[in-house]
Amino acid sequence: MRNDKPSCRPWRPTARSTAFKVVALAILLAGNAHAALYRWVDGNGRVHYSDTPPTSYNQSGGAELNKQGQVIRRTQSEAERRAEAERQAEAKRMQAEQQKQAQRDRALTQTYTTEAEIDLARDRALEHHKLAIKSAEARAVAVEANLAEIHERTARIEKAGRTIPPNLRDALVQADKESAELKRTVQKNLEAMDAVRTKYEADKLRFRELAGKP
Repeated sequence: MRNDKPSCRPWRPTARSTAFKVVALAILLAGNAHAALYRWVDGNGRVHYSDTPPTSYNQSGGAELNKQGQVIRRTQSEAERRAEAERQAEAKRMQAEQQKQAQRDRALTQTYTTEAEIDLARDRALEHHKLAIKSAEARAVAVEANLAEIHERTARIEKAGRTIPPNLRDALVQADKESAELKRTVQKNLEAMDAVRTKYEADKLRFRELAGKP
């Protein structure tokens, strides 16, 4: 094995060092006319030539040369393979996203013919959530009235110095839970309505783009 070792002084590419490498390479090639020759770079950036690959060849990568010194096969380093895998993964991700967008565009143009139809679909989707909110708010009125009555009964019992019955405590806990759940239902549907508006607004903008409108 031969390598380009730095001299005692800082190594700089010169005509002499370049000529030395050419001669060394020629000698190796002449002595290995029927064998493969490998070239690789170590961790310190030094170039090596050998008739056998190093143990770290798959990790460091390198090139296989023919007897004319021409590269006939190149082995990627571990870092290069990792970078290539990342590039391929990103390319696949972008291709998949483009395919999804194309599918969404086809569905959009096949479903609607005007922006007014998109507005109509949005209003239908909003109506479902409006009804859910209206129902929850109506039920909440009855629950709050029940809670107020329970609190009054509890206050009278406590004022009289008596123990609050277990069934009344249970009723209070149940009414509190239902009240909290109804509030969550209202909030959930309000957020869903915002999402619906955002979605259909994006659909309108994309529909306008596909139709070539400003």
